[in-house]
Amino acid sequence: MNPRVIGVAGPFKGTIFEVPEGEVSIGRDPSNRLWVNDPALSRRHCQLVRTNGQFTVRDLGSRNGTLVNGVPVQQQVLNHQDQIGVGDSVLVLALEEQAVNLDSSPVELTETADLNGISLVLRQEDALYLQPQKVVGGLPATARVARDLSSLLKIATGIGAIRNTESLQWQILGMVFDVVPADRGAIVLCESSEEFRSAGAWDRVRGPGHPVKVSRTVVGRVLRERIGLVVNDVSADDVLRDVHSLAEFRVRSLLCVPLLLSDKPLGAIYLDSRSPTEHFDENHLQVMTAVAGIASLAFENVRKLEQLQQENRLLRSEINLEYNMVGESTAMREVYELIRRVAPTDSTLLIQGESGTGKELVARAVHRNSPRAECPFVAINCAAITETLLESELLGHEKGAFTGAIAQKKGKIEIADGGTLFLDEVSELAPGLQAKLLRVLQEREFERVGGTRPVKVDIRLIAASNRNLPEAVEARTFRKDLYYRLNVVALTMPPLRERREDIVLLADYFVEKASRKCRTRIKPLSPEARACLTNYDWPGNVRELENAIERALVMGIADVILPDDLPEAIVESGLPVGSFATKFHGAIKDTKKQVILEALQQANGKYTEAAKLLGLHPNSLLRLIRRLDLKTTAKANVSLPGPE
Repeated sequence: MNPRVIGVAGPFKGTIFEVPEGEVSIGRDPSNRLWVNDPALSRRHCQLVRTNGQFTVRDLGSRNGTLVNGVPVQQQVLNHQDQIGVGDSVLVLALEEQAVNLDSSPVELTETADLNGISLVLRQEDALYLQPQKVVGGLPATARVARDLSSLLKIATGIGAIRNTESLQWQILGMVFDVVPADRGAIVLCESSEEFRSAGAWDRVRGPGHPVKVSRTVVGRVLRERIGLVVNDVSADDVLRDVHSLAEFRVRSLLCVPLLLSDKPLGAIYLDSRSPTEHFDENHLQVMTAVAGIASLAFENVRKLEQLQQENRLLRSEINLEYNMVGESTAMREVYELIRRVAPTDSTLLIQGESGTGKELVARAVHRNSPRAECPFVAINCAAITETLLESELLGHEKGAFTGAIAQKKGKIEIADGGTLFLDEVSELAPGLQAKLLRVLQEREFERVGGTRPVKVDIRLIAASNRNLPEAVEARTFRKDLYYRLNVVALTMPPLRERREDIVLLADYFVEKASRKCRTRIKPLSPEARACLTNYDWPGNVRELENAIERALVMGIADVILPDDLPEAIVESGLPVGSFATKFHGAIKDTKKQVILEALQQANGKYTEAAKLLGLHPNSLLRLIRRLDLKTTAKANVSLPGPE
């Protein structure tokens, strides 16, 4: 087998690179043999050197350093399964034939009864390394204390630049193995002493990918009582002796310490060993309690950073959206009044109306004026995502729930916790998802895909549909009970043709908006253009009007927007009957028809040849034929292709 490095965490995750003879540079710059765009990496971060069967990693003066098994190094000889930490990534060196899994060892929490054979217990107030006054003057000046303090300093320095939860778990476990004689380790993160949200593990004996089973009872007690504990003779403990995974691995001793921040439980670090001679002692428990104190702050910082990154992504996705609604018609005043009355409540809102009428704008306005305004507004278009992906998108999934689920992912419902979830085109939900959404509305809880524990959420739901939901209920494509749950407060957005008095106001607003977007000067609408806009029926509603105005502003060459700058369909339908402009555009339309038919006749019915004669792209000619209602006439002369 060719030696290789495998990315197991961070931006390099999934990368498999065979290490050739000589030097291989790693960094952020594409000139490196192994590179990824990670801000935590230096341009030239480190080198892997393979010479005569020996492998060495050499730091190249990187900003955040290079770690081997969690320890910062300048140069280090590497062995099989050594971890190399660079930036936010962890790489594993594979030299032997056995496969190295791309994932960390999974953690399996097993149920056990209370423990009988605990030999050491350490409470937080008795942790020597967490009390500055004892560290400064109260610790004995022994070689072991000096070594422990040095290790704690390396750990505190090494994890400072890591910004990814999974990478942080790998790095801390690597550092721990350098301090404590453990064979397996696991880090379990939790929401409470009973609710665990993620975990990562490392099996030094069998390598990555092999499950590390951890007693839920041990972790639960450590978190509830805020204590660290050691069991030094697992085989003598009546409870642990019967745990199959511990017996199979021949575990002799285990150690578990809590991750605490201001007495709030964040998780736990679990270690075990099968050595019959080297047991965990009080000093190991003291050091690991100190490691947990350092790691707790790092995990909380990474959690807050990931939360800020998520909020930043949501804000960036919203930054180009305009929330203002324009209109002074009676229909729009009724919409504003309903928003004013429903916004302060938590009632579920169902918005119906044709596409392009502004249903999402109403949902955002309700959210902005509600007590939830400072919490997330999460929108998802149920029609824009395939049915197979929509469940995971809505509910999230657990790690390993399906192929490609390499980590736990929160769904849109969970991300919206505390805020508002907007489901556009809710009528497109599959029947199975309709049932799960009904449970969310009834119980305010759900289970992630592949999960077994309910997740509680506090959300306000706003749904929208351009289909008639009562008709969908009658057709049995939409659940009746879900419809009644959604239809607590209902609002129907009026189409633009039913509020023509707002068309000019909207057009002026879109002229200003498009001028900012396209960086052009504002052009007023000519009276003739206003007449065209007002008389047109707008099947695409406000969205169609916005696109027409932006096109007119960009394409027009006069100082004002003229009818000629608008799409032909608007001009032809919008001009007053009997006006000279109507006659002019009618004559142009008739001329186009005549010229196209003559070209088709001259080309012997070949529309591609006719397009060449007219100087048009074949697709443009087909669009003209359809827009000018020439399809039937043209088919007598040419065999036209089907819809594009």
